[in-house]
Amino acid sequence: MAQIAEGELLWEPSEETKNQAKLTHYMAWLAQNKNKSFKTYAELWQWSVDEIADFWESLWQYFEVVASQQPSTILNDQGMPNVTWFEGARLNWAENILAKATDERPFLLYKDEASAIVELSWQEIEQKVSSLQHALKEMGVQKGDRVVAYLPNIPEAIVGVLAVASLGAIWSSSSPDFGTRSVLDRFTQIEPKVLLTIDGYQYNGKPFDRVDTVAEIQNALPTLEKTIIVPLLKDAPDTSNLSNVVLWPEIMIDDEKRPLTFEQLPFDHPLWVLYSSGTTGLPKPIVHGHGGVLLEHYKSVVFHNDLGPEDRFFWFTSTGWMMWNYLIGALLSGSTILLFNGSPGFPNLNTLWQFAEQTGMTYFGLSPAFVSACMKAEIEPKRDYDLSTLRGIGSTGAPLPVTGFQWIYDHVSPEVALESLSGGTDLCTAFVGGARIESIFAGELQGASLGARVEAFDPDGQPVKNEVGELVISRPMPSMPIYFWNDPNKERYLSSYFEMFPGIWRHGDWIKINDRGGAVIYGRSDSTINRKGIRMGTSEIYQSVESHPEILDSLVIDLEMLGRDSYMPLFVVLRENSELTEELKGRINQKLRQDASPRHVPNEIFQVEQIPYTLSGKKMEVPIRRILLGHDMKKAINTGAMRNPESIDYFIKLRDTLNNE
Repeated sequence: MAQIAEGELLWEPSEETKNQAKLTHYMAWLAQNKNKSFKTYAELWQWSVDEIADFWESLWQYFEVVASQQPSTILNDQGMPNVTWFEGARLNWAENILAKATDERPFLLYKDEASAIVELSWQEIEQKVSSLQHALKEMGVQKGDRVVAYLPNIPEAIVGVLAVASLGAIWSSSSPDFGTRSVLDRFTQIEPKVLLTIDGYQYNGKPFDRVDTVAEIQNALPTLEKTIIVPLLKDAPDTSNLSNVVLWPEIMIDDEKRPLTFEQLPFDHPLWVLYSSGTTGLPKPIVHGHGGVLLEHYKSVVFHNDLGPEDRFFWFTSTGWMMWNYLIGALLSGSTILLFNGSPGFPNLNTLWQFAEQTGMTYFGLSPAFVSACMKAEIEPKRDYDLSTLRGIGSTGAPLPVTGFQWIYDHVSPEVALESLSGGTDLCTAFVGGARIESIFAGELQGASLGARVEAFDPDGQPVKNEVGELVISRPMPSMPIYFWNDPNKERYLSSYFEMFPGIWRHGDWIKINDRGGAVIYGRSDSTINRKGIRMGTSEIYQSVESHPEILDSLVIDLEMLGRDSYMPLFVVLRENSELTEELKGRINQKLRQDASPRHVPNEIFQVEQIPYTLSGKKMEVPIRRILLGHDMKKAINTGAMRNPESIDYFIKLRDTLNNE
């Protein structure tokens, strides 16, 4: 295929796809049960954001939410963030997940680097949840207590969150690849009673013992009363330097006389605590409620990912990223979820494509960084694997460039619906993304999700079309945080989202929305390049720079300072055996002139060994900018939240050089 351009039509749904789409079924249900008739997705979306109470009530009814008590009111809106939803309702998120139990298909398929695929049924999971629930009760865990998990993406983590939620206790998880300081920055804020952990794990073919780290975590959490260890690295781990420990196999008692029960809770009872990245300070502890997550994930996985009971849903994620929580939400559709624990590049970048073939995967969730790595490695999934079951591919974590769209359609499947998504930990969902009854255009997200009034605002707070603006959400959604932990007056909450436009959620991304409702995300608005009045998202610069075959990765920083002209360095990682010659620099600059603007040509280009990344795979533009501007290191960056903390050494040295000039 010839090189494509942004906005070029790549995929159209067939009549069969439209007829079978879950969105189509929902629109037929609305016509029959609510006397609401919509012909297009745009019409449906408009109703969903104009009549938000009616829309969310329809989801409660359509999905037949399991609740011991029905709501007395749907929405009490006194202006964001002073909003309450479904007052009077009593329900439990975990009960609604397990209500989908069936004998016909597995609950999950699991694979790690060293073992064959393991299959677990709904009944097996339910029994394990019951065993853990009773063990937690015996440990004194009650409604409102916090249970934290230091676990990789393994079945025991899924069992853990379901058991904790069933009791009305509050879950929070962190991945074992997080540094100790980063884990404690999260867990110390919420004072947990119980810790679920592993003794170690394997990644990229190497074992990582974590018993000493667990001891450090225990010592730093004075409220901790019990630790449950999943023996993942060794069958009999040495726990002699740990206290109040029980091994997972010891509590997995198969006893049918101990039935699983579900605490009935208000709609906004805390379900879990997620965290902001914490790259520039203490992570924000974001609290979501049972009901808000339940309805949001029902809507997202069924209508926007088009999932049903016959699907097998996968997202490559860790327990430290909200996409792990979203992955569990796919169970609400009756789908089987697929878990992979390990490196996507071990032994090579074909690993996850092979996993897709082996599992009959129907939906593959990935990141632009993974797509870029596959492109650079020149792998051929379509040629080497049977991907005929694959209906959808989702991409999130960063903007997916046009070249990424093209690679998927050229090298994976021309038939697949490629749904680029954008959302965040803050709402634990994607609020711009897929619609299976709509066409897909290169570089574009198909549109705002139902119930999400996503708009682009100019600096004066006015909505704009066909130009880049601040991404805002101008009507409330049930999965907006109920609060931040230890933020009684909501000061952190208000300053995080409502400071720029009072009463309007400002998310911190740049977005452009076109006339057909399609959207392009241009990266974080606080790391935008503003050169002499021309604003540009960094993703556009990366797309241009990384199109050169010699370049593996890049980072651009605008060091505009008071009283000085803007200074914009570009940092590049080169492919092996490539050199940063004057000729290559010239080609980079020339292409940036063409693709971006002459004003976005860098002042200098530096070769580096690594680009700094967060643990969730985001380029660390803002922290590196702060380092280079000479900010206090402790306030500029938290290395425990980094995937490769050694990468910042180069930038510290460069800062000293720049400040001495």
